[in-house]
Amino acid sequence: MREMCISLEVLLLCIASGASAVAGANELFSSSVTNSTDLGDTTDHRDGLATIPRTRRRRYISQNDMIEILDYHNKVRANVFPPAANMEYMVWDESLARSAEAWAATCIWDHGPANLMRFLGQNLSVRTGRYRSILQLVKPWYDEVRDYAFPYPRDCNPQCPLRCYGPMCTHYTQMVWATSNRVGCAVNTCYNMYVWGAVWRRATYLVCNYSPKGNWIGEAPYKVGVPCSACPPSYGGSCSNNMCYPVVNSNYLYWFK
Repeated sequence: MREMCISLEVLLLCIASGASAVAGANELFSSSVTNSTDLGDTTDHRDGLATIPRTRRRRYISQNDMIEILDYHNKVRANVFPPAANMEYMVWDESLARSAEAWAATCIWDHGPANLMRFLGQNLSVRTGRYRSILQLVKPWYDEVRDYAFPYPRDCNPQCPLRCYGPMCTHYTQMVWATSNRVGCAVNTCYNMYVWGAVWRRATYLVCNYSPKGNWIGEAPYKVGVPCSACPPSYGGSCSNNMCYPVVNSNYLYWFK
């Protein structure tokens, strides 16, 4: 039975945890904490990418996978229903990607590291078998919309991802959390990875970190209204595809410099 489970192309997910929409988060952090990645890097919006160091190094995600993940998030964010008045365009953040790389390299099927979960949101996905697109690990997060009714879950249980069974929706709400405007991901191949009581001989493990984190208890993921009618002042009234859009300083991509 265990061998059969491992041979199937199975996709398993877990929700964004920490002190937000998961059990025990009764106290919110100040805006000065939640509005920064707190990983030592500053960012600059450039076509949806943060400024990326020009030194070469090993990476846990390809440029194509990065673009697919980022574009898919913004597609989902632009088309939420009911429409969002304050949805911010999401950009790639290299410091978040590095923190995701470090965690993906551990091949631990759980959220972490604990010291960052106070500041970051996190979605995880793992599967066995071959896949044609990185989006096969991302789209199931969006599919949770079937069990979500704005502004609060209808059938899904936000406290039920790892220790009980039932529909989940907090992957989706983290994807469309209006103020979570930065994402960085990593994908890693893990051998003999322990997943829900079984050892997976070869698992593809995706980690996406978000900042500022979302899924705060008692809060809706975004404000309903005419698109871009409630954008933060920092966007200067700039709007694109139903999202508050950052001022573009350059079209130059720094990804593999």
